[in-house]
Amino acid sequence: MGRGNRSASISNKWRCCYPSYYLKRPKRLALLFIAFVFVSFFVWDRQTLLREHQVEVADLRKELTDLQNLLEDLNNAQGGAVGKIGLGGKNIKPIKDVPDDPIDTQRREKVKEAMLHAWGSYEKYAWGQDELQPQSKSGVNSFGGLGATLIDSLDTLYIMGLHEQFEKAKEWVSSSLDFNKDYEASVFETTIRVVGGLLSAYDLSGDKVFLDKARDIADRLLPAWNTSTGIPYNIINLSHGDAHNPGWTAGDSILADSGTEQLEFIALSQRTGDPKYQQKVENVITQLNKIFPEDGLLPIYIDPNSGTTNPSPITFGAMGDSFYEYLLKVWIQGNKTSAVKNYRDMWEKSMNGLLTLIRRSKPSSFAYICEKDGDSLSDKMDELACFAPGMLALGSSGFDPDKSQKFLSLAEELAWTCYNFYESTPTKLAGENYFFHSGQDMSVGTSWNILRPETVESLFYLWRLTGNKTYQEWGWNIFQAFEKNSRVESGYVGLKDVNSGVKDNMMQSFFLAETLKYLYLLFSPSSVIPLDQWVFNTEAHPLRIVARNEGEHVENSNEKHKSFSRLRGRKEGLVG
Repeated sequence: MGRGNRSASISNKWRCCYPSYYLKRPKRLALLFIAFVFVSFFVWDRQTLLREHQVEVADLRKELTDLQNLLEDLNNAQGGAVGKIGLGGKNIKPIKDVPDDPIDTQRREKVKEAMLHAWGSYEKYAWGQDELQPQSKSGVNSFGGLGATLIDSLDTLYIMGLHEQFEKAKEWVSSSLDFNKDYEASVFETTIRVVGGLLSAYDLSGDKVFLDKARDIADRLLPAWNTSTGIPYNIINLSHGDAHNPGWTAGDSILADSGTEQLEFIALSQRTGDPKYQQKVENVITQLNKIFPEDGLLPIYIDPNSGTTNPSPITFGAMGDSFYEYLLKVWIQGNKTSAVKNYRDMWEKSMNGLLTLIRRSKPSSFAYICEKDGDSLSDKMDELACFAPGMLALGSSGFDPDKSQKFLSLAEELAWTCYNFYESTPTKLAGENYFFHSGQDMSVGTSWNILRPETVESLFYLWRLTGNKTYQEWGWNIFQAFEKNSRVESGYVGLKDVNSGVKDNMMQSFFLAETLKYLYLLFSPSSVIPLDQWVFNTEAHPLRIVARNEGEHVENSNEKHKSFSRLRGRKEGLVG
C-alpha cells in the first residue's frame, strides 16, 4: 500500500468514532451491536480455551517431569543406559545408546544384592563404626571411629540406585560424624577413604554437607605437610594436629603415603575455591621431581626433612603402588592440559622403568612385576600390584600408536597373571602375594585374602577400554568365588588361608567401596561413570574431571556444580 492510500485509510477509520455517524445509520448500529456481542463471546471463549490450554500444558509438563523422574529411576535400574529427556524433546545430556546385555543386567543385579547384604549387615551390627566383624556380629573402630565403611560406601550406594540407604547414611554424616577425635590417623588412609568418599558423594549428589565435612577433615590433616620440604608426615592426631612418622620407618615418610593425596586435595581446592589444599600436595610432586631418577622408580622411604630417598625397596606393591597411579590420574583429572603435563611426563618415565622390572615365568610365561632392592630383583609380586594392568591400559592412549599397543599388550598379559592368582588356588581367591620360581610358575606366598579389589579394578578398565567380554567373565568368576567362600550370614569376610578356606572376622571397608563397585560397573554400560568425565581415586571414589590451565586461579565451582544424573591398610601390607 502506498503512502497516500495509507493516509486515506486512517481517516476513514477514525470517522467511525463519532456518535452522529451511528445515529444517522440505525442499521449499522444494530449490526455493530451484533458484531460486538459476537466478538465478546469469541474473546471470552478464547480466554476460556487459553486458561484450559494453560492448565493442560501445566499438566503435560508435570507428566513430563514424572516421566523424566521415571526414566532416571530406570537409568539406575538399567545401569545408566537411559538418556535424560528435557523439555522440547531435546537431550539435556546426550549419551551413547548402549544396548544392555540381559546377562550383564542379571549379573549386575546379583552384585547389587551382594552390596545390600553387606550394607544391611553393617547397618544392623556396626552402624556408624568403622568396620563390621561379621562372625562376631560386632563393630570395630579401626580408623578412630570415623565411620569408614559408611563413608566409603556412599558413592557405591548412590551409583547402584540405593537411595533410601544413601539418604540414611547422609543423615548420619550430617548429624553424627565428628572429626574432633584424639586419634593418631593415617594421613593416607584418611584421605583416600574419608576425604575421597565425601568428595565423591558431593560430586554425585550435589549435597553440600559432604563438601563441608570433607573440608573439615582436610583442615585437620593439613599440619602433616608442615615439614622443611613440604613432604608430609604420615601420621597425625586429628584433635591436636601433632604429626610424625611411624616408628618402624626410622623417621622416614613412605612414598605411597606421601604421593597419594593429590587427586583429593586438588579436587577440594577446585570445589571450595581455596588454593591451600592444592598447593600443599602439588609441592610434594615438585619436591619429588627434583630427585626423580631417569627410570622414574623411587625407593619407598623418603626423608621429609632433606627430601632425599633412603635405601629401601622399589615396588609397585605395598607402599609404592598408588604414587605411580596418581601421576597418571592427576593428568587425567586436569583434563590432560598443559598445566598437568609434568605429571604425565613423570608417569611415562616410571612406566619405562616398570618395563625393566618385567619378567616371565616358566613354563607358562606369566608376565609379572618384580620388586627391586639395590641392584637385585626379587621374583615376588603383590596382589596389590594388580592395579597396574588397569593403570597401563588407562594411560596407553597417551603414547604414540606403537608404544600404546606395547603397553596395552603388557596390561593384558599382567591381567592374565593376576586372574591366575585367583584361578591357581583351591578357593579361586588370590593370596596376598606370589613368588615365581623357575619351572614352577607361581606359588602363593602370604596366603590370606582380605577381599581386595585390585584385580577386579584392572578387569573393569580393560573391559571399558577394549570391549573384550573375556574380562567380564573373569570378573564374574571372581565374584562367584567371593560368594562361595566369603559370604556369611552377617556380611562378607576374608580368608586366613586361600588354600584351606578358613575364614577371618573382618569385612574391610574397601570391599564395599571398591570390590563390589568395580564388579557392578564391570556389568554396567560404559555410560555409567564414563571415563572421559570421571577419574577414580585409589579407593575407587569417582571425582569429576575439571580442566586446568597454566597459571590459573582456583575458583569456587560450587555454583557450577551439577550432580550425577540419578539413575585396610588399603594399599599397605598387613603387619603380623
